[in-house]
Amino acid sequence: MDGVVSFTKKIVAICSGGLDSTVMYFYLKHLGAEVVPINFSYGARHNFRERERAKLMIPELILLDIDLLFLNSSLLKNSTIDVPHGHYEEENMKSTVVPFRNGILLSYAIAYAESIGFDAVALGSHAGDHAIYPDCRPSFTSAMNEAAKEGTYNKINVISPFNYMSKGDIVKVGHQLGIDEIMGTTWTCYEGHEVHCGLCGACTERKEAFQIAGVEDRTKYEN
Repeated sequence: MDGVVSFTKKIVAICSGGLDSTVMYFYLKHLGAEVVPINFSYGARHNFRERERAKLMIPELILLDIDLLFLNSSLLKNSTIDVPHGHYEEENMKSTVVPFRNGILLSYAIAYAESIGFDAVALGSHAGDHAIYPDCRPSFTSAMNEAAKEGTYNKINVISPFNYMSKGDIVKVGHQLGIDEIMGTTWTCYEGHEVHCGLCGACTERKEAFQIAGVEDRTKYEN
């Protein structure tokens, strides 16, 4: 992964306030890149909690609000569909897909990177996302990378340094960086309650990641 900054030093990082993108931000900083963090609120049930945590961890965060409420997804706050509980690999988890979300967010981030003279945008997707989220897969990132280079004067690169890693691997990276407390502060839950529900697919995967990594999970769960 260290080769991620071999071709770029100025990176706009999409930082949701979740575990993966937060570790990615601190990892890129550790590698010596100049990183501008950008956070999107797009109408998800949990955006408020994510942004709340993100601002605590990364005070220099750039905030951008966009409206995706015209789309159909149980993840959006106007949805009449309940967020499903269980594991990510279960069929019902497909209701949490916000169509082409990463494509939309990347487009904004790429335009911003171009406007400030940066040369890359970073996305925190990982291998555990591949089963149900098409816009988290390496083939998607590669296609967006080619489109970004074709559509910008700076030949913006789209990178996803954790795309072949599990969430457990990401927890290990964070532990090696010494940010265990920060990882415990991140927000994953799709419900957006006061604390993590502990039952949705995102919470289930989060719990498993800390267990697999052998790192203390400092997250507070309802269940």
